[in-house]
Amino acid sequence: MKKYIALSFALLACISTTFAQDAKEIITKMLDQQRGKSSYVNMTMKVVRPTWTRSMEMKSWSKDTDKYFLILITSPAKDKGSASLKRQKEMWSWTPSIERTIKISPSMMSQSWMGSDFTNDDLMKGSSVVNDYSQKLLSKETVNGVECYKIELIPHEDAAVVWGKVVTWVSTDGHYNQMKVENYDEDMYLVNTMNNSELKEIGGRYMPTRMEMIPADEDGKKTIMIYHDAKFNQKISESFFTQQNMKKVR
Repeated sequence: MKKYIALSFALLACISTTFAQDAKEIITKMLDQQRGKSSYVNMTMKVVRPTWTRSMEMKSWSKDTDKYFLILITSPAKDKGSASLKRQKEMWSWTPSIERTIKISPSMMSQSWMGSDFTNDDLMKGSSVVNDYSQKLLSKETVNGVECYKIELIPHEDAAVVWGKVVTWVSTDGHYNQMKVENYDEDMYLVNTMNNSELKEIGGRYMPTRMEMIPADEDGKKTIMIYHDAKFNQKISESFFTQQNMKKVR
C-alpha cells in the first residue's frame, strides 16, 4: 500500500512537472509568433473615452524578443517623432517638441503610455513572461471561437514586474496566438483585460490584428491597437536601438 501511495505521488509530481514544462513551451512559442527573431509593425492606436477619441499612427521595431524595442509615433503632428526605446533592461523616451530624453525607471513601468490604457511595460515589454514568471497550464477554454490554452503566470519573488498575476489564453491550433490577457495587481484584483481578434494573414503569419485593452471598472474606456503591416525575421542590427537613432528614425 505504501509503495502504491508513493508511486501515486511520484506520478502526480511527474504530471505537474510536465504541465509546467508544457506551459513554458507554449508561452515561448507565443512570443516567437508575436515577434520572431525580429519584427517591424505599422499600426494605429486609438484611445477611446466616453466623450472623445484620439488616434496615433506608429511604427515599432524589435529584436531578440524582449531585449531591444523601439516605438516611433508618426502622427498626429503634435506627437510626431516621439519615441520610446528599450535596450536590455534600460528604457528611455524622447519628446522632440521639448528636445528631452527621459530614462524610464522601474517605478514608471506601470504608468500609462502616451495617455493610453497600455502601460510602459505593456508596450515596451519590460518584463519577460518566460524568465520573470512561473507558468502553469490551467485548462483549455474557447475565446472568440478559438480554442485556447489557459495559462496562469505568477512572478518570481525577486522579479521586478508590474503585475501580481497574469492569465493568458493562447490558441491551440499551432499558431500559438495570444487571444486574451488578464492583468492583476499584487492584491489579485483585475486591473485590465486585453482581447485580441480579427485573425488575418500579416507578414506571412496568421495572427490577431486588433487588440483592445479594457481597464476594469471604468466604463466607456479602452485602447484599440490595429496592425496594418508587419515583417518578421528581417536583419536588423543592435546598433539600430540607440538613443541617437531614437531621435532621428523615421
